[in-house]
Amino acid sequence: MKATAAPEPRAVSRVPLRERLRALGGGHTTTLVGGSVVALTVLVALLAPWIAPADPLATNPAAIGLAPLSDGHLLGTDEVGRDILSRLMHGSRLALLVAVVPTLIALLIGGVLGLVSGYAGGRLDSVLMRLFDVMFSFPGILLALGIGVALGPGLTSMVVAMVVVTVPEFGRIVRGSVVSLRQEQYVEAAGVLGYGHRRIALRHITPNLLGGLTVFATLQTGRNVILGASLAFLGLGAQPPAPDWGQMLSGGRALLVTSPHVATIPGLVIVVLAVGFNLLGDGVRDRLDPRSRGTRPARDADRRPRRTLRPRWSRS
Repeated sequence: MKATAAPEPRAVSRVPLRERLRALGGGHTTTLVGGSVVALTVLVALLAPWIAPADPLATNPAAIGLAPLSDGHLLGTDEVGRDILSRLMHGSRLALLVAVVPTLIALLIGGVLGLVSGYAGGRLDSVLMRLFDVMFSFPGILLALGIGVALGPGLTSMVVAMVVVTVPEFGRIVRGSVVSLRQEQYVEAAGVLGYGHRRIALRHITPNLLGGLTVFATLQTGRNVILGASLAFLGLGAQPPAPDWGQMLSGGRALLVTSPHVATIPGLVIVVLAVGFNLLGDGVRDRLDPRSRGTRPARDADRRPRRTLRPRWSRS
């Protein structure tokens, strides 16, 4: 028997780590950065009881306003001697709760109102749109502040105020999309075939709303981070001594001259998380919007000329 030749080893292509990360983020650096910030915040919120270096509620009058990198306090201490890093880790739970929960509730309520208003039309549409116009006439922070004061300070009242402020935005967006989708041929064909209004609205119109709603919900979550911190800064959120980023920012006002890090560090964390959600929303929009794919600039890998292998001719 003839011995079969061993197969030649295949060349393994090595993909750079940068290209792998960009592929994981859909080719968008903004998606990768925003998703990393949000994922890191969620991870810290889940592991806060185990990775926090100290008790977030333990005070130490002898260690008030310690600077960052102090002994035992990586980010220093606040106005009553509590560890800032530990309070930031535990406060990430409240920050995510206040940012995500009102967005989901407002998405559900505003989506239903917008779907009914845009599909039914008529007097119901006029009444709901005029109600939304009245709510839009007030600045969001002012309307939320009024509702929070009327309901009293607390986490529940703050969530309710944020939901009321956000519902008109979702309702107006869904209503406009539904009015546009009703003119599509597949919706008219479904009506000609005798499908009921409920089936047309739920099975033919609603699935086409999910992409735009996902993008807007992600962006609105970033705005809710700022809105929730603003209400907590004014004393309408979770009450002391609960670790809340807005409260930490408010409590550090008394030490702005002697220990500015007490207020600036929580403020920077709030901004970073809000920007992370906004970057993630931009990346999701680029992935779901087909119009943005055609105008997307070419990647660096596409511009780079490919190397061609030249055959080596042996001399006879």
